[in-house]
Amino acid sequence: MRKLILLAEDNPDDVLLTQRAFKKSNILNELVVVNDGQEALDYLFGKGKYKERDISIMPEIILLDLKMPKLDGLETLKKIRKSLKTKHLPVIILTTSKEEKDIVKSYCLGANSYINKPVDFDQFVEAVNQLGLYWLVLNQQPKSTCSE
Repeated sequence: MRKLILLAEDNPDDVLLTQRAFKKSNILNELVVVNDGQEALDYLFGKGKYKERDISIMPEIILLDLKMPKLDGLETLKKIRKSLKTKHLPVIILTTSKEEKDIVKSYCLGANSYINKPVDFDQFVEAVNQLGLYWLVLNQQPKSTCSE
């Protein structure tokens, strides 16, 4: 089964750029795109327009922008980490913010990685290529969730 990637990004140009970078890097995983933090949570927990979704199939990684409408990336990350079902999903912050407070807060809330979106397309492709190699090929995820 192909590993699913959830991309939470509100900027259509950045979505297109990410899709192109994945294609150029030969990352053929299904990329599910949501436009804000609330939609990301609805997708993960099978609510709203995703109520019919099989929530036993979780994304291998979540690419999360910080600056989004409705629910920003940091609030979304907090809610992802609160649930036993999603607590250990790898969340990679993929954002244009280089502010130290955003980096620190992201890691404090449980982000697994923080990546600045490079302005140059070739640099972005290389970043996506490295991201795909590590998180989709090398990294080992547990098959079941933790129980506390």
